[in-house]
Amino acid sequence: MTTIAIPRRPHRGRIHCLGAIPLALLLAACTSVTNPVSGQRELTVMDEQAEIAEGKKAHAGVLAEYGVVKDAKLQAYVDELGQKLAKSSQRANLQWTFTVLDSPEVNAFATPGGYVYVTRGIMATMESEADLAGVIGHEIGHVTARHGAQRATRQQAAGIGVLAASVLGAVAEAYGVPGAGQLVGQASQGAAAGYIASYSRDQELQADRLGADYLVRNHYDPKNMVDVIGVLKMQEQFAADQARAAGRQPRQGGDWLASHPSNEQRLDAIKATAAGYAKSAAPGTYADDGRERYLQAIGGMVYGSSREQGVVRGPNFYHEPLGIALTAPAGWRIQNGQDAVALVNAAGDAGLVLKTVPAKAGSSHEEIIRSLIQPTQGKVEKRSLNGLAASHFVGQRQNQQGQSQPVQATIVTGPANSNYLLLYAAKDAAARERALPQLREAEASFRAMSAADRKAAEPWTIRAVPYPRGGFAELAKRSPLQPAELAERQLRLINGVYGGGEPKPGQLVKIID
Repeated sequence: MTTIAIPRRPHRGRIHCLGAIPLALLLAACTSVTNPVSGQRELTVMDEQAEIAEGKKAHAGVLAEYGVVKDAKLQAYVDELGQKLAKSSQRANLQWTFTVLDSPEVNAFATPGGYVYVTRGIMATMESEADLAGVIGHEIGHVTARHGAQRATRQQAAGIGVLAASVLGAVAEAYGVPGAGQLVGQASQGAAAGYIASYSRDQELQADRLGADYLVRNHYDPKNMVDVIGVLKMQEQFAADQARAAGRQPRQGGDWLASHPSNEQRLDAIKATAAGYAKSAAPGTYADDGRERYLQAIGGMVYGSSREQGVVRGPNFYHEPLGIALTAPAGWRIQNGQDAVALVNAAGDAGLVLKTVPAKAGSSHEEIIRSLIQPTQGKVEKRSLNGLAASHFVGQRQNQQGQSQPVQATIVTGPANSNYLLLYAAKDAAARERALPQLREAEASFRAMSAADRKAAEPWTIRAVPYPRGGFAELAKRSPLQPAELAERQLRLINGVYGGGEPKPGQLVKIID
């Protein structure tokens, strides 16, 4: 989940625990509590009850933002593992909640009060139950050591500016032209509350040590903490290779590692911690890493985009529940957000943004344009997009600063009489002019899904099979993963051998069906 944190400086002469905290807590007096891990007293704006209340409030927003994986057995498996680890922690008394989020992002995070989240994206990259325990243990460590309370976790409603950041990346500031972000925001019901925790290096190292400790207490090898970082670094490398193959600049930092900074000091510290436990461990202590249990648990789990989110297949975006499809021009990429999708050009400075229009915006295209765009001048041209009624607007609107700005967008009525906004987005007027032919091409591809589209939109799932003698090259030939030239690399990635090496013949490996 992409969020924007607003830093706040403490007033000089005030107690520093008032810095960088949610507005709802600004009026709360600091209190002194005992840290469950260190045993030391510390001043805080969050006692345990405040932590629980804050976590509960954030939980509803997180679920609305991501959605949950609708697999009761998988949720129960993760909850059972998490509860086992939490009961061995310094805050076993908390009512812990563990949730698998319906997101392809490689991510895991925790909020105060005992709420821990892992995405199915990060679960797809883990190799064993012990690996997943390492991820969960690290997040439990942040909660037990009260890191969220110490940092007075920043929280902010995720408006369209946040969505823009996740969709257009480097050109998040321009959803068409300056101020167009507010325009798109009017078409949204509002994203879920975002949540971000910024941890110091010392806090990260402490969470690693605590995670390793919880592994040992539950008879998992603490070296799995090292393995987890290695797998996530492979994910980062694959993403960079994927970007280069598509002619894009690699993104700096992965999802999980972006909020959990990786550096040599941290890796060395994890290795040293694991080595310390190894010296005192009796033979056979860590014999079972739960790999077969884990592969069985994630069998059938959706890989990549889910049906509810809409799926990307090559240059095509399909949203089966809505019954709509869109195709990106050659060289463009598709960014699928939580409540919008953007087709972005190779330069990253222009794109077509698709959003649903809420019913309250109006029933006719003219009403919707008046409601959402609030134009000061302009003209509307009636169009047909693959048999669907559409209205294209080109004109001006006034932004919040009272300045006139150009706007170009199309309202189209899709299946079930649902209306959609197609906004021409660009960093500036020159970028929009350069991309105009491709923007029109992308818009013209909007259509009701055909039978062939629905077939192509079927979700991919994970399955474990014996490793064949032909290796990943053989498995890649049967894989639906796209692009085909990266299929073998992607299979290596999800099996933890992206940097090299081969599983033994007959060993269970993950494939994508």
